[in-house]
Amino acid sequence: MQRRHEDIKFADVNNDIVRSLVETGPRYYVTLAIAVLITLACFFFPWFYQLYYGIGAAGMNHPTVWGTYLASFIFWIGLSHSGTLLSCVLHITNSEWRKAMYRSAEAMTLFSLMVAAMMVMVHVGRPWFIHWALPYPNQMELWPNFRSPLMFDVMAITTYLTGSSIFIYMGSIPDFAAVRDRTTGWRHHMYVLLSLGWRGTDTEWHRLGWAYTFLAVLIIPLAVSVHSIVSWDFAMSIVPSLHQTIFAPYFVVGAIYSGTAGIVTVMFVLRKYMNFEHYITKVHFDNLGKLLLALSLIWTYINVVEVFTGWYSNDSAELESLRYKLFGFYAPLYWEMILFCAVAPLLLISKRFRTSFVPMLILSIAINIGMYTERFLIVGTSLSRQYLPDSWGVYVPSLVEISILVGSIAMFCTLFLIFVKIFPSVSIYEVKETLPAPDEGKTQWQATH
Repeated sequence: MQRRHEDIKFADVNNDIVRSLVETGPRYYVTLAIAVLITLACFFFPWFYQLYYGIGAAGMNHPTVWGTYLASFIFWIGLSHSGTLLSCVLHITNSEWRKAMYRSAEAMTLFSLMVAAMMVMVHVGRPWFIHWALPYPNQMELWPNFRSPLMFDVMAITTYLTGSSIFIYMGSIPDFAAVRDRTTGWRHHMYVLLSLGWRGTDTEWHRLGWAYTFLAVLIIPLAVSVHSIVSWDFAMSIVPSLHQTIFAPYFVVGAIYSGTAGIVTVMFVLRKYMNFEHYITKVHFDNLGKLLLALSLIWTYINVVEVFTGWYSNDSAELESLRYKLFGFYAPLYWEMILFCAVAPLLLISKRFRTSFVPMLILSIAINIGMYTERFLIVGTSLSRQYLPDSWGVYVPSLVEISILVGSIAMFCTLFLIFVKIFPSVSIYEVKETLPAPDEGKTQWQATH
């Protein structure tokens, strides 16, 4: 919050944010019902169809044994990174503009990870054997192979999901207590449990601040390492165009890039439909726009380096894979990715564009379309052009895969819609920290009411 909003009182913050939780109109229920129906129709029903008829229902075949399921997994893991990571970095640097937006950004992290975990279940084909990935004593003497890339993903998801869940819950405890004292009925009982008996004493605030900062410092390297591990799924192979030492920073930058674009989309929706215009302002979009511009330049540079090193190697397999990517069957997708992720973000140089809400929304969606295309091309242009021409092929996603992709987006929307009615989407106590202190001549009741 900025000083020009000093007419907002402490009580206004409580009233506005509690109102977003307890007052629910028919439009919300219609939107939630649509999201649930799309999730069932486009995700779970096609997945059950695939379980019944086999993984052959997908378009994956030899040599492209990875498809949109793995691309979707990488996309959702990437989308998850910016929320908590950005919140941690801005918390450590004590950035004021973070405090109105970080809660929903962290929620985006949490739900993106959940959807990514579901994409792993879809991808493995036989999810009823997923317990084999757990190291527990069993009569088969079967233990996980920790050198397997599949185990990399399991450890990455569980570690980051655990850290992100603790981080968002810990920061929400004071807000749960504030909502607890303003609600009745089943909501009151729910928030009594969630607030863990929070009373707001000096000792509690001190311990919360220490623990919150400790987790923020811990999660920053964790976020970087998690997506580096995901990149090793590919980089540790010997497949042309995948065996790249630059993949770890490439994936990390791409993750933060797509995640920041996702935050812009979420901020627009909350501002527009949750009536948070006084809390999510042009300042947030301006700063996120600057970050997107910087990330787009870094992402473009890494893409240039990747293309250059493939060309400079003068290896026939690398050159063929590079030619196929730039001018082959998937060339339109590659240049669409460049347009959306490298060229269009240059509009962010203009402050007028960065502070325009609808153009920022359109650009953020375009960036994530381009970033999903990037993840698809990593799979599509590498496995289909390996060493020998007799193993070449073309991969085209089936309707089942496309439907599950659409359903995964609906699943994320469903989880987020449920979240905004349980968790305060904007942090009550941290927004108050950005407001002017109540006048000393007034009583506390007069200052807040």
